[in-house]
Amino acid sequence: MTQVACGIDIGGSGVKGAVVDLNTGEFIGERVRIDTPSPSTPAAVADVCAEVLRQLNVGEDVPVGITVPAPIHRGIVPFIANLDQAWEGLAVRDFFEETLGRTTLILNDADAAGLAEVAFGAAKGNDGVVIVTTLGTGIGSALVYRGILVPNTELGHLEIDGHDAESRASAHQRVKQDLGWKKWAKRLQKYYSTVEMLFSPDLLVVGGGVSKNHEMFLPLLSLRTPIVPAKLFNTAGIVGAAAAAAEDASH
Repeated sequence: MTQVACGIDIGGSGVKGAVVDLNTGEFIGERVRIDTPSPSTPAAVADVCAEVLRQLNVGEDVPVGITVPAPIHRGIVPFIANLDQAWEGLAVRDFFEETLGRTTLILNDADAAGLAEVAFGAAKGNDGVVIVTTLGTGIGSALVYRGILVPNTELGHLEIDGHDAESRASAHQRVKQDLGWKKWAKRLQKYYSTVEMLFSPDLLVVGGGVSKNHEMFLPLLSLRTPIVPAKLFNTAGIVGAAAAAAEDASH
């Protein structure tokens, strides 16, 4: 695997990028962040990605991975929530490679975070079934088995008791509905018990900004599966994208 790669994480509010040391999972130099343009059309966002690469001085021989906040099915974005609707139906890898003039790997942002936690974070060394969830505006998920990603799982949209799971148990809903930690933990218990029943994972990793307060809710959960907080926090998307791009470039 290439030892250095670049990751770019496209979000609804910012486009963030860095060069990553793939031996350690740490950034080489500073992270670059540029506000997501409005409207956030593919062309406008690609221009920002080009500027991130320019500021990072990324050479032509450095693999580049880019995350998008959407599933990617056979290279196509089927739907999108937090960027302009012009992304829907886009052949996203072909578009970025043509626009940026270089090979790129495109992947879902939660999938990238999962790969990072497996390679460098809380799930490092686990050779079983690992499910990484990100508790934020919704619930993102990544399913990894022996280091191999099963993409686009969208486990935040499991239907539980007639409700879309993330509409009840996301970190955003905890704040919106003014739920205390114990009340929210009861919802998380139902969610993670369902995930556990369906997949029998070897490890559950909980990410997202709220995981910084993991001691307030993870100890309240009762599961057979070990459940631990993520380690990489807001660097995970960049690191996972870089690692996946390097892996892709080596094939």
